[in-house]
Amino acid sequence: MLKIILVILIAFAGASFGEENPLLGIETGDINRDVDPCIDFYEFSNGTWRANNPIPPTMTRWSRRFAAGEAVKDQLREILETSAKQQNPGGSTDQLIGDFYSACMNESSVNELGIKPLQPWLDQVDAIKDKDGLNQMMIQMHQSGIGVPFLITGSSDNHEPAQVIAFVLAGGLGLPDRDYYFKTEQRFVDAREKYKVHVSKMFQLAGYSAEAALDASQTVFQMETQFAEASLDRVSLRDPHAIDHNMPFEDLKKLTPGLNWDAFFEKAALPTKGHLNVTQPKFMEEVERRLKENSVSDWKQYLKWHLLHETAEYLSAPLVEEDWSFNRQYLFGAKEMKPRWKRCTEFTDAFLGEALGKKYTDEHFPPEAKAKMLDLVKNLLAAMKDDINSLEWMGSETKKKALEKLATFNPKIGYPDRWKDYSTVSIGKTSFWQNVLSGSKFLVKDDWFTIGKPVDRNRWGMTPPTSNAYYNPLLNEIVFPAGILQPPAFSIAATDAVNYGAIGVVIGHEISHGFDDEGAQYDAQGRLQNWWTESDLKQFEERGACVAEQFDSYYIEEGVHHNGKLVLGESIGDLGGAKIAYMAWKKSLEGKPAPPNVGGFTPEQQFFIAWGQFRGDAIRIEQQRIMVQSDPHPTGKYRVIGSISNMPEFQKAFACKEGSPMVRLPEERCEVW
Repeated sequence: MLKIILVILIAFAGASFGEENPLLGIETGDINRDVDPCIDFYEFSNGTWRANNPIPPTMTRWSRRFAAGEAVKDQLREILETSAKQQNPGGSTDQLIGDFYSACMNESSVNELGIKPLQPWLDQVDAIKDKDGLNQMMIQMHQSGIGVPFLITGSSDNHEPAQVIAFVLAGGLGLPDRDYYFKTEQRFVDAREKYKVHVSKMFQLAGYSAEAALDASQTVFQMETQFAEASLDRVSLRDPHAIDHNMPFEDLKKLTPGLNWDAFFEKAALPTKGHLNVTQPKFMEEVERRLKENSVSDWKQYLKWHLLHETAEYLSAPLVEEDWSFNRQYLFGAKEMKPRWKRCTEFTDAFLGEALGKKYTDEHFPPEAKAKMLDLVKNLLAAMKDDINSLEWMGSETKKKALEKLATFNPKIGYPDRWKDYSTVSIGKTSFWQNVLSGSKFLVKDDWFTIGKPVDRNRWGMTPPTSNAYYNPLLNEIVFPAGILQPPAFSIAATDAVNYGAIGVVIGHEISHGFDDEGAQYDAQGRLQNWWTESDLKQFEERGACVAEQFDSYYIEEGVHHNGKLVLGESIGDLGGAKIAYMAWKKSLEGKPAPPNVGGFTPEQQFFIAWGQFRGDAIRIEQQRIMVQSDPHPTGKYRVIGSISNMPEFQKAFACKEGSPMVRLPEERCEVW
């Protein structure tokens, strides 16, 4: 089973602004006109909307873009309920998604079963007598998507990106980040204590006595702390070289001889020839140490906990509620659990995403939208080319390499050209648990099947209904699922100022990821290989340091600020994205009549307002604390003001004076791309 945490990162809502223009434009009613845009553009651009639209109790962040992301689930619900009511041929898309959804919605049946679906697994753990038994249980768990204490997945080789190899990743922690186990600030101390209580409660729900549950909780926490100590922190994980350790299969066996890798790879049908990437050798050494020093009994408690932790949300109400209480309510600040239909919709998307996605895109993503997006992407790539050519700080040799990389960008819009085949997935109406198990095993096999083979560039890392976008440096691709490209997130009927100011900046953001502090380490072929001259690389790093220093100064509350190095890549993406989106928009206006003012705002102001309204998230303080610690994305407020406060174009558009809070001084201004 896979732990499903759907984090909706990108969606935007534009709306019509009345009879003066039939196109979708900025939301003038969302603007807080009592605030000077040169002082706080975040509050100015959509403060009125946030004041009138508090975060719903089921959500931990809210804005028009998150409302749009939730609206996608309303559309998916209609599809699923229609499929569930039909008499569908076995193995058809409608049968798969309809029966999965129906079984999930049968909450009374799920609740009647209680812990019973998981009990055979818990009994198997109880029956373990020795380390060989531990090995066999871990193999079984991995094949069902429970990768503890490590994970295995397929990914392009950093040095031969056309080839997929096995990546062995560190995992096995129940808290959001390894630093939660060590940091001494009160919020981390409190989280540790709450976590121990949560683990104990979950064991009691699985049938343990209070005393036995407390002992098991202490054992689990001790083992996880030892794994956490051997894990890289979030900033280190952003360095591709720090997690690049290719080795032959025999060296993996030497690294952790206590694991029966021959049996693991044989049962998983994974190739042992060639090499694989052990991203954190120190972590795997710790796994070996735990196998030697911890008793079989300790390991049994640890495995049981992760069985509970990974599957709780698919089981009966007491387990679901306890899991939600800690992971969503305490850690992220949610006030109410999402309704059952919405959770079942999210689960269906998670396990059968391309089956559901095919139905979704047929109904909600017309060809005209794809054509418009391709045109926007083409214009943004052209603007990036102009930007690279104009850079004074970059020499001709490095520019040539940068342009070569830009020319190989592969945009993917809406949905895959070839859909996944789910014919081997057994889904029925009677058992939600069996459906989850079947779907999870399929996802693992689908991933592991790629290992040892040439890369399939048709594969997507997100499902079509996902309200998000991404850049893959190994394949040099920018990907925009249909879920982000539906009204009001994106519209063929929107003004250019809105489309370029919102989705255009997202496109530019993903393009800029190819040239952020991580992406810039990969060449035009996707290889982890330096293509910079020494002097140009030094200047690039200095410019990145400016951005990191800027974001170090952004506080979410007293004593808690962003880690500039953690959010550096996303912040370079926002900065470069806003710049080239503005350039592309301006170029698109050449030879056309000047766009009209709207609500008293010039076209240039509309562009920046669209950006502010796109990123104007209200975020619960609990989630902000999680983000500051472990999320490479800054909070919405600082994504809005952080990028454009560096742009002279913004200063000019709003006639901001030098020294205004939204105008960084010339000597402090950051510009990378």
